[in-house]
Amino acid sequence: MHEDRLVKLEILAAEQERALGELSDQIALQWEQIERMQRKLDRLTERFLALEERTAPEIPVSKPPHW
Repeated sequence: MHEDRLVKLEILAAEQERALGELSDQIALQWEQIERMQRKLDRLTERFLALEERTAPEIPVSKPPHW
C-alpha cells in the first residue's frame, strides 16, 4: 500500500511538471506577442502624433479682446 501511494505521487508530480512546462511555453509565446504589439503601438503612436502636428492649426498667442 505504501508503494502504491508513492507511485501515485510520482505520477502526480510528473503530470504537474508537464503542465508547468506547457504553461511556461504559453507564457513565453504570449510575452513575445505582447512585445510585438507594444512595438506596433509605439510606431502607431509616433505616426499619429506626427500627423496631428502637421494638421493642427497654429493658434496665435494673443490677448483676448476684453483686455
